[in-house]
Amino acid sequence: MERYVLGIDLGTSAVKVSCLDHSGKIIDQEKENYPVYNSAEGFCEQNPNDWVQGTLEAIKKIMIKIRNLAKIDGISFSGQMHSLVILDKNKEIIRPAILWNDGRTATEAKYINENFGKKIVEITGNKATAGFTLPKLLWLQKNEPNNFARIRYFMMPKDYVRYKMTGKINTDYSDATGTIMLDIAHDCWSNEILNFFKVPRYYCPELVNSTDFIGFPLHEVCGKTGLNQDAKIFAGGGDNAVAAIGSGILNSQNILCSIGTSGVVLADEKSPHTPYEGTLQMEHHAIPEHFYSMGVTLAAGESLSWFKNTFFPQKSFSDLLSMAQESNLGADKLFFTPYINGERTPYSDSFIRGSFTGISNTSTKNDFCRAVIEGITYSLQDLISIYEQNNKTIYNIISIGGGAKSKFWLKLQADVFGKNIVALKNEQGPGIGAAMIAAMGCRWFKDWNSCINVFVKYNEIIAPDPHNTALYQKYYHLYHKIYNSIAPLARAATRL
Repeated sequence: MERYVLGIDLGTSAVKVSCLDHSGKIIDQEKENYPVYNSAEGFCEQNPNDWVQGTLEAIKKIMIKIRNLAKIDGISFSGQMHSLVILDKNKEIIRPAILWNDGRTATEAKYINENFGKKIVEITGNKATAGFTLPKLLWLQKNEPNNFARIRYFMMPKDYVRYKMTGKINTDYSDATGTIMLDIAHDCWSNEILNFFKVPRYYCPELVNSTDFIGFPLHEVCGKTGLNQDAKIFAGGGDNAVAAIGSGILNSQNILCSIGTSGVVLADEKSPHTPYEGTLQMEHHAIPEHFYSMGVTLAAGESLSWFKNTFFPQKSFSDLLSMAQESNLGADKLFFTPYINGERTPYSDSFIRGSFTGISNTSTKNDFCRAVIEGITYSLQDLISIYEQNNKTIYNIISIGGGAKSKFWLKLQADVFGKNIVALKNEQGPGIGAAMIAAMGCRWFKDWNSCINVFVKYNEIIAPDPHNTALYQKYYHLYHKIYNSIAPLARAATRL
């Protein structure tokens, strides 16, 4: 009987479950969508039980296909980071989860940075931004004190799904660093931070490594999905850490560029002590004793989804990419800034909003399509520039997510970044990485490099065109000036 592992990638819009064998071959992948609720401007929430239902349904579909042919050896997780799930003493959900891209906590983030100063960076490796978990807890303290008082446990999204599958509550170090409550150098919850901000220590879940064995699936989970009861479930990690594993980012001078709902640029780091001083996030890797830095643009793929749903609801994303190819490089001098949810890196500004700049009577639908795609890519160049300014050597950029599904967009990334771009043969980096954590937990491999050599498969290298890169540098220079021009207008607009 064949033996497989499952990688569960709990994203913002959908859960994707990947089934892989010993050779790293993808046997099956299933996806289940769920909604995001926007009850007010800047609010982004989800029902955690939607994640559970979607995950179990996707597993069930896989098990129907492989039943009587294979067993699942191990299961692990990749999950959207920073989002806040709170449970009461009966382990029941208190309120909808507040997501990573929810912008309501700008005031709380500012309060943390102003009142805790440089110590927040010294302890956690990060400045406070609206996306992190601690500002969400402070928002609840102030705006929903009854709910705050009822909290017995907080956790991240993948931790809640794992709890519903195993009955065990904990979180791993990679997700814990995204709360800005973890002492990153000493691998423990920071009593200094918790005491200062009056967050009870008992709210914080037990800390585990991403490869730690948590338990076996509950009887009712096996009944709903068809899982075998001896499938081992491992902790997993935050989506970016797990995507780095699934993309082979380990002790290398390659960096990761992920274009999903958000956009992420990520690099492996030898220690939590870096020169970035909070401009880039510092996080625990999902691999024990490793770290990574990353910058985040909040609305990458989400900007393209917004544009499509608002202006071209009948067209597919492929249609939009084809239209963009009909426009010239630079989109006829039309620029788009993807700040529709505010921005995290490098500006940490919850008030900024997106814009089109340079509209003329010659601007076409094709130009608008290309401007959105170029604007998203420019925002990622903002992140790459921080690494370059700190003398980070970059050989190749591994591209994953929606931006890696299109040869046109991959080539555009190469030209804008002026770097070689490499795509995975399967661009689902987080799902593959979660399966790799399960494989390592099951001791399929002696070390991570052996696992990466089997599971991570690359396509050909896409090299930049020097002529295009030179032109894009000029356009990017103009794009980079737009933020400072529109930021005062955006702040004034919030006061109306």
